[in-house]
Amino acid sequence: MKFIEFLKEKTDRKFLNYFKNKYIFTGLMFLIYALFLDDNDLFSMVNHKSKLNDLEISKQKISKDLKKIKFTLNQLKYTSELERYAREEKFFKKQDEDIFVVTYE
Repeated sequence: MKFIEFLKEKTDRKFLNYFKNKYIFTGLMFLIYALFLDDNDLFSMVNHKSKLNDLEISKQKISKDLKKIKFTLNQLKYTSELERYAREEKFFKKQDEDIFVVTYE
């Protein structure tokens, strides 16, 4: 037991000696401030990085959809494609036609 108490006293004194140095103390206080208390702390940086990744993924999806829409718009310049699109996507019909929509569950 005396040995454990002796080690506690030695380690307590050892750490106290480090904190008595004003440069180490100031540096430690700066690190604590910069990592946890500042407006641009570690947690907000991680949060901003996560949001940025989500926005980049969303941007990729939107650009893919935009390319698809542009391709469809270019195809609609032709009347045959315009009729096909109207019938398949918008379910338009001629006067004497009936349309049956088959859906799969």
